[in-house]
Amino acid sequence: MTRHDALLVDLDGTVYAGPDAVPGAVEALEAARKRGLTVSYVTNNASRAPGAVSEHLARLGLTLTEDDVVTSAQAGAAVLAQQCGPGTKVLVVGTEALADEIRGVGLEPVRSVDDGPAAVVQGHSPDTGWRDLAEAALALGRGATWVACNVDPTLPSDRGLLPGNGSMVAALRSASRRDPQVAGKPAAPLLRQAIDRAGATTPLVVGDRLDTDIAGGHAVEAETLLVLTGVSTAADVLTASEDQRPTYLAADLGALADLESTRVDVDHAWQVALDGTTLGLTAPDDAPDDATDRPAQLAALRALCRAWWSAGAAGDPTITAGDRTADAVVTALALPRAATG
Repeated sequence: MTRHDALLVDLDGTVYAGPDAVPGAVEALEAARKRGLTVSYVTNNASRAPGAVSEHLARLGLTLTEDDVVTSAQAGAAVLAQQCGPGTKVLVVGTEALADEIRGVGLEPVRSVDDGPAAVVQGHSPDTGWRDLAEAALALGRGATWVACNVDPTLPSDRGLLPGNGSMVAALRSASRRDPQVAGKPAAPLLRQAIDRAGATTPLVVGDRLDTDIAGGHAVEAETLLVLTGVSTAADVLTASEDQRPTYLAADLGALADLESTRVDVDHAWQVALDGTTLGLTAPDDAPDDATDRPAQLAALRALCRAWWSAGAAGDPTITAGDRTADAVVTALALPRAATG
């Protein structure tokens, strides 16, 4: 961790799923903090105030203050404050926590197009309904500025993936035939705000989603760590576009104790041969026979990613296994297999 002076850590799917902590996450983050790293919690979820988020994290066992939490609601409000004069009316599609952030930057939150809003801000709320979207669609039809706090299509929970703010944004896109400005990841404003607040020069962006956390890291030219505890899967990582490829790849936040061993661009001993779009995977002699060994699975995945990404090959890869151990790992990671005949 000597390469980095701050961790910018995603929450949903990375630190917690629903109300409960991801196993090992609290211990790993507390250990990083005790080693002197600044830990900032950077969330695309605009539904809760920073104080409520910090209280939740404290109940899980993390040591932090409210200022250690940066939300996409804050970033959305900041984006609008740069474009709108003091007192400008902003139609809020989201929670009262989002309305409070709008109020906090000197703008006036409203809920009806009849109040004459010059802008619309949209953040996640489990209570958003058709009438809320209808008011926003009317405002957008009259030329209002539109800022979306984030465009995540899904939201991880303890029950599985739920519709995220991006799904609601998609409804307004369809109705208005317009695209919003985006404040949250993968756009830069949220992460820039977190970097400035932390005073960081070499931050590490940490998260569970390629299309938000990792792409956001690329947007601010920071190294990234993807953990497989939330949305993105092993198959997603292998086929990731260049602007969504993580620097480090790990099962969970326990990787912070030995980050360098999780780099994708180093030799991980597993042998990979490329033939067109087929990757042949062979286990090293010292690989454990037990296919449930998570470190071995992740070492194999890093080797596959390194080979595929460095080749610059086109299309989607498939995998063939050169031995029983490799075959079991491909199965465990649910990677696409080459057809056999």
